[in-house]
Amino acid sequence: MLAMEIRPSVKFVMLGYAGCVLLEIALAVLLYSYLYSRVSNPQDVMLALSIIPLVLALFVAVRHIQRRVTKITVLPDRLRYESGFFSKTTRTVELAKVQDVSVKQTLTQRMMNVGDISLETAGGSSRVVMAVIDRPQAAADHILELARAAGKA
Repeated sequence: MLAMEIRPSVKFVMLGYAGCVLLEIALAVLLYSYLYSRVSNPQDVMLALSIIPLVLALFVAVRHIQRRVTKITVLPDRLRYESGFFSKTTRTVELAKVQDVSVKQTLTQRMMNVGDISLETAGGSSRVVMAVIDRPQAAADHILELARAAGKA
């Protein structure tokens, strides 16, 4: 059986990028139409105000990088959670020890078919949480099926 890879959703990242582009366009149009006749050098003002969407895009880019470096890999017998860019943290859990898989979705997340998944394992503070993944219920069902199969073996 092939490994299943679960990553945070890219939907909100793309919405962030689209919002930055729309804000840049709106600022340019507004400033050009308003300032062109009122300010002696409107290009300088437009350049200064166009920095705002670029700073917002920087925050979205950081979130995009965080999304790319966090993943859960579900193998037939174990589950591996990896996160980190410069320093990497890896946690491996036997699927037979997975006791509970919870899905939490806000109203906005339900509308976009994303949600947070939480895996409880046997042992002390053994919880693996991944926020904002696509199709969280399908992922949870798949993990539970593999956990049941691994427990019977």
